[in-house]
Amino acid sequence: MLPRERRVRTPADFSQTLRSGARTGRRNVVVSAHLFDPTLPSEADSSAGPVRVGFVVSKAVGNAVVRNRVKRRLRAAVADQLSGPLAQHPGATVVVRALPPSGTADWDELKKDLDSALAGALRKETGRRRPADPVPHGRSASQDHGPGMEMNA
Repeated sequence: MLPRERRVRTPADFSQTLRSGARTGRRNVVVSAHLFDPTLPSEADSSAGPVRVGFVVSKAVGNAVVRNRVKRRLRAAVADQLSGPLAQHPGATVVVRALPPSGTADWDELKKDLDSALAGALRKETGRRRPADPVPHGRSASQDHGPGMEMNA
């Protein structure tokens, strides 16, 4: 079991991660990752904190026994990642959604898919975090006026 401070617990946190995070899917899982960004107004007043992880395992995966087995396996696989690649991203929020084939997947296949999807989501989300360009879309200040608008000197 992941410690309480390492879990995504509120629907708002799940929604924010799924809406604003980078998503990468594999055969058995889809991983959404949202990195902590103190430059965002919604995150400016908080500190990075630990990496938090949430799991979504629907009834499509199987009955309760199968769903709980999948959750246990995913938690164990993520626990291995907390000291590895995830440790480099303090404050990150990760949501792992199990797809129906995960109910019949063995441990090695599930772990491989999770590791690959997590690496992909973190790579995508890290790529989004470029320094802000002061002029939108790379245009120069003299070109930054709408059509039909004249620049007055």
